[in-house]
Amino acid sequence: MGTKHKSSSDPVNESKKRRRVGFSKIDAGIEANECIQIFLVSSKDEVDSPNSYQIEPVDLSPFFEDDGKIYGYQGLKITVWLSSISFHAYADISFESSSDGGKGITDLKSSLQNIFAENLVETKEDFLQTFSTEHNYVKTIVSNAEGLLKGTSNGCSGNSDSQLKEVPADIEVFRVTGTGVGHLYCRLVPLVLLLVDGSNPIDVTDPSWEIYILVQKGQEDSCIQLLGFAAVYRFHRYPDSTRLRLGQILIIPPCQRKGYGGILIKVLNNIAISDDVYDLTIEEPVESLQHVRTCIDVQRLLAFEPINQALNSAISQLKHENLSKKSQPCQCRPPANIVEDIRKSLKINKRQLVQCWEILIYVSLDPTEEKCMDNYKTIVSNRVKADVLGKDSESGAGKRLIDIPTQFDGDMSFAMFKSKDGEGSSVEKDVENEGNLEEQLKKLVDERMKQIKSVAEKVSVLPRL
Repeated sequence: MGTKHKSSSDPVNESKKRRRVGFSKIDAGIEANECIQIFLVSSKDEVDSPNSYQIEPVDLSPFFEDDGKIYGYQGLKITVWLSSISFHAYADISFESSSDGGKGITDLKSSLQNIFAENLVETKEDFLQTFSTEHNYVKTIVSNAEGLLKGTSNGCSGNSDSQLKEVPADIEVFRVTGTGVGHLYCRLVPLVLLLVDGSNPIDVTDPSWEIYILVQKGQEDSCIQLLGFAAVYRFHRYPDSTRLRLGQILIIPPCQRKGYGGILIKVLNNIAISDDVYDLTIEEPVESLQHVRTCIDVQRLLAFEPINQALNSAISQLKHENLSKKSQPCQCRPPANIVEDIRKSLKINKRQLVQCWEILIYVSLDPTEEKCMDNYKTIVSNRVKADVLGKDSESGAGKRLIDIPTQFDGDMSFAMFKSKDGEGSSVEKDVENEGNLEEQLKKLVDERMKQIKSVAEKVSVLPRL
């Protein structure tokens, strides 16, 4: 008995065939930070150890393809071991399978070299060898560098700055210049790329760059550990002066929050004074760095007697006047002569001084005096508003806007003039936008007050210089 075969034109059979037809799934890729782990190790024994220190890197996507993803791998896992002795790195790459899912297959070696460059070694054996072949790397760098700071059992030797008298005995700071900058920075740049968001490597061919390294010496003289570094640019200021600009500063992750960054900042302050540069600036400091810097500068300013008279005058104004009722906004900025004296003596630039001045006033006030604190918040608010909206932000009440007949777009034709004797303004206001702006300004003022109180609390427990 034969079976009955359906013809190829059978609609049921055609339906089944159509259901079998499909397209392969396009590879969605994987974010680099989701499959890469980076560990900082100081010995062979720490490699593959579950107790190794794991680095939490910034966004790694800029180093992988155009859209920052890795394509062509299933079950991908990349473990990178980074030596804190020689700063070489090794990447252990494993995956279940690899295939082109429509976006190609990412060249992992090339992408990792975008971060680690020549520091990335080929094999694990070669990486483990570096702990013995280059265990004196930091010592070699130090031997060719200029010593700037050396801690002693009684404080810091050869240094007049009282802020550095408590430096531990095993801590030293050195300055690297010339060709040594390029050799050292090429080893350190992966740490910068991994840990400093939005960072770009410095131009090591420019002789104006200097690197200051903070090291810790062990019981054996050959055992020297690099704790952190700062890259500083020395540039000309017309007509015959120079300025120092801190471009990058980094403390090795396991050594952070132990005061080492503050030591580097204090050393740079000393260098700025001893070299008699115009001032010391910091390029786009992150919030944590700005906090440390401000704590240090406020402590220095509290010991700088020439500012006492101007500071007392500002405090007296807050105690005896009602600044919120004044027709013109008051900001209680430091006098021009004080700004110049501080720049010459302490190398603090004007912008930083204004930030510190507010804190100097705050630490001298009694927080229980309501009127005084209301006045203080008024000057902070005025300063923040001026920074955001410009110096003329409070003077709009004397301006008037009138329409001008025209054959062109009426919204684009108007005239503005400043009225006499502070006459009322006829400028129409966007109430909604103005409300949003006021809310944003209030948030900025609240954030600034929080920063001021944080620095004041920190400074209050520090010994006076």
